[in-house]
This record gives sequence, structure tokens and C-alpha cells, in this order.
Amino acid sequence: QVQLVESGGGLVQPGGSLRLSCTASRFALNYYAIGWFRQAPGKEREGVSCITSSTGSTRYTSSVKGRFTISRDSAKNTVYLQMNSLKAEDTAVYYCAADNVLFRLCVLRDSEYDYWGQGTQVTVSS
Repeated sequence: QVQLVESGGGLVQPGGSLRLSCTASRFALNYYAIGWFRQAPGKEREGVSCITSSTGSTRYTSSVKGRFTISRDSAKNTVYLQMNSLKAEDTAVYYCAADNVLFRLCVLRDSEYDYWGQGTQVTVSS
């Protein structure tokens, strides 16, 4: 069974950094678009960033551009989300997801994604 496992969440002060990891088992991440999504209490899930399978092209939602960076380590079968200059409004449960598509630019619509991890909590607070 395809599995995605997120890690790296935690409590951080405003302005701090965290790096989230999304590791896959039983499939190669290279062949999937990988997205990071987040859901804050009382809010809808939103797409944060994604990386395209074939080209490695990336997308970011406007609120994280310049602060977050998505990357992929094929040897470790892991996708990372480096989060810098964190703000209180970044507090949420962060999920990674895999979209079984090869030749299309990744999208930040959660309905497109086939497999999901269990989520990791990120709390930004002083």
C-alpha cells in the first residue's frame, strides 16, 4: 500500500524556521507530483506548494512565496518543505500528498491528489 509520512513539525517562535519532510514507501516520488497542504482550525485546507514530477517545476501560494522552498531528494525518496520567517498565520496541520501524473505542471487543488499523509502539526507562537 502506498504510504506518505510527514515529519519535522513542532513549535517555533515567529521568525523561526522548520523543515518538513515527506517520505514515501512503496512508490518512487519522482513519478508523482507532490504537494504540501495545510489546514488551520476552522479553516479549509489550502495548497501551500507543489513540485512537478517530470521537470521539478514548483508552485507556491502567494502567502508563502519567498519564505518557503519545496525540494526533492530522489535518493532518499523524500520531498522537503523548508519554511523560513514563519508567522503565526502559518500555524496549521501540514499534509503532503501525491498526484499520479507525469507530464503536467503540479497544481494546488487537493482534489487532484491521490494519496495523503497523516499530517504534522506546525505551531508558530511566542
